[in-house]
Amino acid sequence: MIVFHSPKRPKPSPSPALPSGSPLPPPAMDVSAVHAALSDKSYSDLAPLCDELFLQAASRGAATDDWPYAVHLLAHLYLNDLNSARFLWKSLPQEVKDARPELAAVWRIGQCLWNRDYALVYTATQGFEWGPELADFVTAFLESYRKRIFQLLTSPYSTISVADVAHFMGMSEEDATNYAVQNGWSLDAATKMLTVKKPKVQTNQKLDASKLQRLTECVFHLEH
Repeated sequence: MIVFHSPKRPKPSPSPALPSGSPLPPPAMDVSAVHAALSDKSYSDLAPLCDELFLQAASRGAATDDWPYAVHLLAHLYLNDLNSARFLWKSLPQEVKDARPELAAVWRIGQCLWNRDYALVYTATQGFEWGPELADFVTAFLESYRKRIFQLLTSPYSTISVADVAHFMGMSEEDATNYAVQNGWSLDAATKMLTVKKPKVQTNQKLDASKLQRLTECVFHLEH
């Protein structure tokens, strides 16, 4: 009688154990809150959120390989906090900067803001193909930046040419004219000059109790 024996299956090799006394790998960072804020378009909350999470991760020795540096940097630019943006950029290792083109592209925007190259901000913003995580955020930044520049123009000017508004706003002359008129400015079509609508000055502002208390304490310390 012929007996067939089933072949022996090789035993799976055990997972290599860490040598005794070797350090454990650093824990991974949890960036779900950052992704949630991006999804909700809560852009104003991103900078303090990123700062807090990054500091927590650093204190725990967590690995930062997956940290969304470009989002973190753009979050400071969105709030026009250029000092924090420069500090973050300077603190990053060179290998991180070299390995992430999107991060470098965000920093080019920051450089234009720092140097007050208003027109180049639009060039830097629109001259890069942003990934899906940043595309909407960059669009929101650009809209916020345009509003800020437009408000700045109301201070030094009573009249300004359409060409200058288009330059500062990064728009065509037609789009700049429409934007200004929609915000209450008036156009002299013959001279292509816009008359600026000055914002109303609020004179009857009330201080809440906490602000009044802090103001009182400041005055007290100045006098003593």
